Amino acid sequence: MALLEFAGQFLTLNEIAVLAMFLTFIFLLFRGIPVAFALVGVSLIFALIAEIFLDPFRASFRDVIEFDRTGIDYQRLGALASRLFGNIVQNPVLVALPMFIFMGLMLDQSGVAQRMMISMQRLFGSLRGGLSLTVLLIGIILAASTGVIGASVTLLGVMALPAMMKQNYSKPIATGTIASAGTLGILIPPSIMLVIMSDQLAISLGDLFMGALFPGLILGALYITFIILLGVFSPSSMPAPERAEDVGWEAVRDVLLAVVPPLFLILLVLGSIFAGFATPTEASGLGALGATILAGMNRRLTYKVLKEVSRSTLNTTGYIVGIFLAANFFAFVLRRYGGDEIVETLVLAAFDDPYMTVLFILFIVFLLGFLLDWIEITIIIMPLMLPIIIGLNLDIPGFDQVRDPSVVWFAILVAVTLQTSFLTPPVGFALFYLKGVCPPGVSLGHIYRGIIPFVILQIIGLFIVFEFPALTTWLPSVAYGD
Repeated sequence: MALLEFAGQFLTLNEIAVLAMFLTFIFLLFRGIPVAFALVGVSLIFALIAEIFLDPFRASFRDVIEFDRTGIDYQRLGALASRLFGNIVQNPVLVALPMFIFMGLMLDQSGVAQRMMISMQRLFGSLRGGLSLTVLLIGIILAASTGVIGASVTLLGVMALPAMMKQNYSKPIATGTIASAGTLGILIPPSIMLVIMSDQLAISLGDLFMGALFPGLILGALYITFIILLGVFSPSSMPAPERAEDVGWEAVRDVLLAVVPPLFLILLVLGSIFAGFATPTEASGLGALGATILAGMNRRLTYKVLKEVSRSTLNTTGYIVGIFLAANFFAFVLRRYGGDEIVETLVLAAFDDPYMTVLFILFIVFLLGFLLDWIEITIIIMPLMLPIIIGLNLDIPGFDQVRDPSVVWFAILVAVTLQTSFLTPPVGFALFYLKGVCPPGVSLGHIYRGIIPFVILQIIGLFIVFEFPALTTWLPSVAYGD
């Protein structure tokens, strides 16, 4: 009680509650409690505290100390569950989630990626750093046709890492290349992260898909440039094979035949959105159908494969929706404590310059990426920051076609920043996906050292998008303009 009285001299009751919610959640995470359970548990505890003591969610500090019980409004608590769950299941945008996940997993089973790896390895394998370039190019193509991080990282690790080790590649460079190439799928559309951002920010999913295309390709270009320069200045880290094969037109033809099917799938999905023939939700269904047809053409579409892909889609979708519900609940309770107003006041008080405020928000998101998954950050933080971004009145070019260009620009900046959350320990999922398929002798330490230069490249890419916001708004203006 003395601690509460002491804290009450410096903080308001709501500020204490908001701070306590975050600290309790972080404590439970470090105790090993699953994220969804931690979010729901903390939310329930603080919702009950508010209902019992805060009359409702607002009371003086003295009222709490004297335990002025106001009673529990069970009807309101009961309506809370239906409100949160109903908003999710009735949102048509989120229908795209399982479709894009199914498309990525089915493409993983179709054999397209294996064929690309074999043909590109033959074409580029004789070059210094050729295997790394092959991994990056395939990662970009997979990112634009799958958007499923786990499938991309695991697939690239299984196919490329043994060949890299056999060719005496530096273990950090090999693992860093694979992990970073696999995470491009979270940014380059179609991306399940952008689907959730569209829902949370109430902006067009098509705008986000088009707006993320150039930043994603810029990141891929930065990765490729880094590998080429590394091959020049540090040839021992990526040695050329001892016996190089002759490369002829047959190898080029094999690459073209391997690349055309996934490019057709990309055109089917993104092209239909760009041309206005289909909404993003409808395009997700086309993508799932296209991936299934590709699997059938490669004679990989069996009952076992279809069953496994469907089961994995259900598990992944259930995982995302579970965290979605839990994080939504947490954000709702946080707002009832006035958390959005508190966060807005603290963020706006940090800097007078609006663009420095944006950088400050991105820095917070970057730090949160070390502790939280992108789903929790997207669902909890993005709605809190939305009124701040709108209130800053940023002069972002929308070319008189894009609605809320500052929000689209901010969403892509956060997406680029959140991509680092897949590569930064301790919750970098790409690192653990890769570690699960690494051959003996490749440790987690090698992976940690390998991702450092690629995280730096992501930060460079972030500043490029920050300095040139038209990279995120020009393409949507062309796609959806008159």
